[in-house]
Amino acid sequence: MTHTDDIPPNLPLGKRVQVLRESRGMSRPVLAGLCARGPDWLKKIESGQRELRSHTLLLRLAAALQVSDLSVITGGASEVAQPVPLGRLSHPAMPAIWAAVMGRSLTAGTATAPIDVGALQGEVDQTWRLWHTSRRQRTEVGDLLPDLITRAEGAARTLDGPDRRRALVALSDVYRLTGQATAYVAPAELAWVVADRALTAAQQADAPEAIAAAAWNMGNILRETAYPEEALRVVTEAADLIRPHLDNSPDDWRGIYGALQLHAAVTVARDGRDGDAWRYWDSGDQVAKSLPASYVHPSTVFGRANVDFHGVSVATDLRKSGQALARADEIDPDAMPSRERRSRLWVEVARGHLQRGDRTAALHVMNIAHKISSETVAYTPSARGVAAELWHKAPRAFRAEAARLAESVGVAGP
Repeated sequence: MTHTDDIPPNLPLGKRVQVLRESRGMSRPVLAGLCARGPDWLKKIESGQRELRSHTLLLRLAAALQVSDLSVITGGASEVAQPVPLGRLSHPAMPAIWAAVMGRSLTAGTATAPIDVGALQGEVDQTWRLWHTSRRQRTEVGDLLPDLITRAEGAARTLDGPDRRRALVALSDVYRLTGQATAYVAPAELAWVVADRALTAAQQADAPEAIAAAAWNMGNILRETAYPEEALRVVTEAADLIRPHLDNSPDDWRGIYGALQLHAAVTVARDGRDGDAWRYWDSGDQVAKSLPASYVHPSTVFGRANVDFHGVSVATDLRKSGQALARADEIDPDAMPSRERRSRLWVEVARGHLQRGDRTAALHVMNIAHKISSETVAYTPSARGVAAELWHKAPRAFRAEAARLAESVGVAGP
């Protein structure tokens, strides 16, 4: 392995990345995947055909290459000395959740008390509402999940007939919520187990709406672990599955169909596919128009506001910052009942401001995002990346404020 001191000081950034990658025996697709990008993107970086200006992507590259100092990649001393966080994010709720997921019994056993599946589903629905309304949703929901997982598993094992089918739907919902609450903090193996169990339970229940919802969740895991093509395939197949049922279906069936369209829009936008991104977004928009104006899907929060929020995300991912900010100007954030989703909207707006070089505005809206949901900002990579970039490059007058934000998010280092 090449020692970092052996890299010539005048070597361009792209070549430095290539040297580090090859010295670690990593293929280009592997390193690109760890950065949630494709191998062509990395090839252009390494060959110097494309500049790498995003501080977020620099951090991802450094972490993937196990480089603890950004200057090893950039080739020069940073204005602010910033260590690269190499470890996985952690959360106090994870050990108990891990134990509940991995400790699943293999035998049916017997219920010690009658199981009311309706009450169980009601608890799951209430916990989803907590996820969307709490400022500290990971902590509060995480405390409830181990017991919910255990009881939902027990219901699915011990009941039969229609009650078992309903229990399987509840179990799928629990695992979808577990995937949300442990995103970015769960080990990869747990993320995959949870996503697979959500989908398997829904398929065993033979419930198209639950299958589509679980596929939406699986798509999130695939996209965030650098499998965008597979993510797109899963959500489009799920949309094809549920589409024939939409004409005479409940609103929530159309709601999850719309959520799948928005998922596809963001997935292809991150790949720079402008036309496809807006085509999927338009499909979601049409679904929202077919639903009551006040409709909100209980778990994905699909509805009029979420379609508008995704318009900002799509434009930002396509690096159309002017369009993203113009769309954001037309949105009433309070129309979105999900605190977690409102916080992420402001993170997207901050990304748009950073793309235009307006760090003062980005810092202002990041503070809004943090006030709405501190845990959304602290545990979402895009938000952490924005906070790190602001701490690294904030205007002199706002460095203290940027440092406070970075410290509260956990990206400032010692």
